[in-house]
Amino acid sequence: MWTLLGIAVVVIGFVIRLNPLLVIAAAALVTGIAGHLGVVQIVSAFGKAFNDSRYVSIVWLVLPVIGVLEREGLQERARTLIGKVHAATTGRLLLVYLFLRQITAAVGLTSFGGHAQMVRPLIAPMAEAAAERRLGTLPDRLRYLIRAHAAGADNVGAFFGEDIFIAIGSVLLIKGFLQQAGIIVAPLQLSLWAIPTAILAFLIHGARLLLLDRKIRRARPGDDA
Repeated sequence: MWTLLGIAVVVIGFVIRLNPLLVIAAAALVTGIAGHLGVVQIVSAFGKAFNDSRYVSIVWLVLPVIGVLEREGLQERARTLIGKVHAATTGRLLLVYLFLRQITAAVGLTSFGGHAQMVRPLIAPMAEAAAERRLGTLPDRLRYLIRAHAAGADNVGAFFGEDIFIAIGSVLLIKGFLQQAGIIVAPLQLSLWAIPTAILAFLIHGARLLLLDRKIRRARPGDDA
């Protein structure tokens, strides 16, 4: 039971608002000492855990990379690019992204899109630029509406597309849940039944995106109502 002291250290550390990294390290140290481990063994356990999960931290490198690219003008470049495509509208652009997001998720490439690495730096600015070509400066309410639809396209595409991929975690979770209830279903069957659902999701949300184009056409420049 003494090894549970580490939990108390975490609770106390967070309550008094200490550095979370120091709190976790102290909790691990206390747990190790309470478990009769030597200092060398505790440090070795830290090193082994870091070495085993070092690839997980690579994902977090995307955020600073995107930040650097944005500082160097990534959003401005995206706006300029879409401004030169006269056939592009906000709804059409988001519809294409929805299609690509769903297709790539269906083949297991769930990291192709995402809010941080794709929507915020590229898709949302391009969608806003397509509307700005007609209205000029966008009112805040319309700008936020476009951003919400850009995020929604990413969510819908990923959520309904990934279930088609047989080895995705959600399919295995559904299989395990049904198996506990005595229903034996193969992952391939779940993936096949996810296809009509994904098609309907694309059609329904695609219609919403085209209706967004109609709303933008009806908006008046400078109207923030």
